[in-house]
Amino acid sequence: MLQGFGARPVYWSRTDHPELGVPGVALGELLAAADIVSLHLPLVPETERMIDRAALARMKPGAILVNTARGGLVDEGALVAALTTGHLRAAGLDVFADEPVPPDNPLLTLDNVVLMPHVAWLTPETLDRSLDVALDNMRRLRDRRDLLHRVA
Repeated sequence: MLQGFGARPVYWSRTDHPELGVPGVALGELLAAADIVSLHLPLVPETERMIDRAALARMKPGAILVNTARGGLVDEGALVAALTTGHLRAAGLDVFADEPVPPDNPLLTLDNVVLMPHVAWLTPETLDRSLDVALDNMRRLRDRRDLLHRVA
């Protein structure tokens, strides 16, 4: 799908995936060349904090990091530093090292970070429930009542 938008996707994996039809490259090569690095791997001892200060420094200046896999893959302190210095343009995260996210997590204060709750669990049933809660919260907001499941 990305090729249809003019992208030249590559991947790094602990195992080969020729079925993807795109070239596999070394992790260092991927980090240095990619405009967007999206993480899609499990959190195991070999991958814990694999995106650390050194890996972030190898990333292309102005790149974007997306983590929808596991929060423990990324050293969040190093990510905050890369984002605040401008080395990385932005990050999109729906997983965090500590969940629920502590209110003093600096990622919550950065304008160049998009944060979402982990939505890999999304099924038609949970989507229906989420929409019901959203509608209820809109009514509560209108009626000046406390919101359900408020995240501050």
